[in-house]
Amino acid sequence: MNLNGELPDDIGKFTELQSLDLSYNEGLSGSLNPQIGNLRKLTELYLVGCSFTGPIPDTIGNLQSLVFLSLNSNNFNGLIPASIGHLTNLYWLDLTGNKLTGSLPVSNGIKPGLDMLTNANHFHLGDNQLSGDIPPGIFNSNMTLIHLRLDRNSLIDKVPSNINNLINLQQMYLHNNELFGPIPNLTGMSHLNNIDLSNNSFEPSEIIPSWFSTLQELRTIKMHNTNLGGQLPAALFRIPQLQTVDLSDNRINGTLDISSNPSSQLQLVDLGNNRIVDFTQRDQYSASIGLNLAGNTICKESNGRETFCSPPRNNTASYSTPYSNNCEPPSCDSDLVSSPDCQCSLPYTGLIVFKAPIFSSEENSTKYMISLQDSLVAFFHKESLPVASVSLKNPKRNENDYLEIKFEIFPSGEQSFNPTEISRLGHSLTSSTFLPPEVFYFIYYFKPEPYNYTIFQEISATKHKSSNAGFIVGLAVGCCVLVVLLVLAGMYTFRRKETVKRAPEHSQPFALWDPTSGSGDVPRLNGARSFTFEELQKYTNNFSEINHIGRGGYGMVYKGSLPNGQLIAIKRAQTGSSQGGIEFKNEIELLSRVHHKNVVGLVGFCFDQGEQILVYEYIVNGTLKDSLSGRSGIRLDWTRRLKIALGAAKGQYIVRGVKEAMNKSKELYDLHEVLDPTIGLSSQLKGLERFVDLALRCVEQLGYQRPAMSEVVKELESIMELLGLNHVESSSSTLASYEGATKDYNYPYSNDSIFSYSGGCSSPKLLPK
Repeated sequence: MNLNGELPDDIGKFTELQSLDLSYNEGLSGSLNPQIGNLRKLTELYLVGCSFTGPIPDTIGNLQSLVFLSLNSNNFNGLIPASIGHLTNLYWLDLTGNKLTGSLPVSNGIKPGLDMLTNANHFHLGDNQLSGDIPPGIFNSNMTLIHLRLDRNSLIDKVPSNINNLINLQQMYLHNNELFGPIPNLTGMSHLNNIDLSNNSFEPSEIIPSWFSTLQELRTIKMHNTNLGGQLPAALFRIPQLQTVDLSDNRINGTLDISSNPSSQLQLVDLGNNRIVDFTQRDQYSASIGLNLAGNTICKESNGRETFCSPPRNNTASYSTPYSNNCEPPSCDSDLVSSPDCQCSLPYTGLIVFKAPIFSSEENSTKYMISLQDSLVAFFHKESLPVASVSLKNPKRNENDYLEIKFEIFPSGEQSFNPTEISRLGHSLTSSTFLPPEVFYFIYYFKPEPYNYTIFQEISATKHKSSNAGFIVGLAVGCCVLVVLLVLAGMYTFRRKETVKRAPEHSQPFALWDPTSGSGDVPRLNGARSFTFEELQKYTNNFSEINHIGRGGYGMVYKGSLPNGQLIAIKRAQTGSSQGGIEFKNEIELLSRVHHKNVVGLVGFCFDQGEQILVYEYIVNGTLKDSLSGRSGIRLDWTRRLKIALGAAKGQYIVRGVKEAMNKSKELYDLHEVLDPTIGLSSQLKGLERFVDLALRCVEQLGYQRPAMSEVVKELESIMELLGLNHVESSSSTLASYEGATKDYNYPYSNDSIFSYSGGCSSPKLLPK
């Protein structure tokens, strides 16, 4: 990301950080801030390919959650901190390519050391300036190392004899040090597949070590310039996966026998500058195996005429990823490159470097490159990275015999990568999660080139301008379409209004009512309000089954709740039972005038979307039917039941003349308790029979036998006219007299009764059951 400068103290404030990767920012320099030790939740720390200098701070040992620690390819100097021994969860330790000095730290009971990292699988400490001997403690039997790299240092003395405790070791690189003593005994290290002990000063040997032919997983063995002597066993060349043998510049003698059936994967046998006098397969030898005996006695005697007497040439062939499907590469703008898919884009470029490739055949290099290319593309897709293709070119060996391959990674769907995508691509390769084909082996690193963000920004700006133009055009078209739709909507609304004005009055009785001005055919309501159908849907959860509480001849009854918390019962006319608009209007006008403590109150109505709905107060004490039958849990005598029946019918309109008849009957039934307390005791009981008859009809068992509320109201008003009372005035003038008149019982509506969903305004309060 082209970061520059030093890490500030504030880096230590990211205490929740779990992964930190600042790799390949060559401008990051100075010492590694000790505050890095505060990031105790870090599991991954990658600072690869920067320019850090100075010692690695001891506070690195505070990061005890670390699993991956890669500080390679910097300029760190000084000692390896012993505190690294505290990182007991560490799996990967890579300090390669710095200027670290001193000996390898091991624990001594007081201070920690590398031997405490028993969970580590990777020690990569090569290409430094380490000195001193290799402490035997590093090779204790508790270690689980699979890769050990101590190459290109200045280590001295002999290799500890307990090195074969590392029975899980697969790769061992001790080359280019100053080791002496006997050639190490690797017996029992059966998983070793790559060994490089080259360029050390071991004691001259007269026989080849026995482990040469027993390590059956061996693929590469390099012991160039190690004073190795004796005659090579033919069994060495029969190891099944053996590919490369480099034992040049030694003291190997006798007759070379590479066996009549050598490993089918064997590609290179370099025995140049030894003392070999003969070759068993001399007459049958073909160039299928790259054999070099130049500088041996056998070649000196033949004057170098044999094919195997010529020094090996560079066997890495020239290669460049071909264009797919033979497409014609386009002519791209400056700084853009044609991808293998013949698309112009800005690739992410650099080198991928393999430290231990195990192929050397020119014949097979193209096959291996294609395999590597396909593996990279598959890996990027698996990691959900926007990569369309990968181009590989110019593979070559560098001065360290590492294989360098130039790569280009091309974006998918866009002409360039954005900064986040570049960061993800870099991290995916830095963290070594990519597993290359076996012939390249696992140990690699990559050296990316800085991405040209200037070009990225130019591409983004061009794309933004293009998208702005498209947006403006789209906006203009959209506005035109919107204007047309608004005109059509206005025309439709106007025509609908005209239709409403022409609608018959009996089908739309409220159509001419303007609630704003109050003009028109407004219903004369007393305490009731109008609801929309959407409101009632909301209050009943869309008339859900769980809110269904009853059924009558008129329709279904649902329980609901107003926004203020008041419970309501909603009577919804069923198909076929609804009446005409005028009749519905007249009914709600009548019902809104009924105010009595024994009649459920009308809260409002809905005449919307073809619906006829009445909204009443909700009574919580059970149904009228349950009360009369005794199923409500209240024991009622016949006097009580008659009270309920009469109360249901009389409402607020019982005339004062009831007193006389009730007074005559009170000895039998104590019926004076039924009477309204405002009724005097001297009036004649005019209309009593009609009241009683109406009450009995209201409590019939079957719904169709009970009168509609409109009939009840008309009958009550008829009786009141007979008595000479003004029912409208009486409705409000006598209401207060009933408050407290009968407080011991509340008369609920029944699921099967018209009282379930017919009545006047809400009672001032609801008594608990």
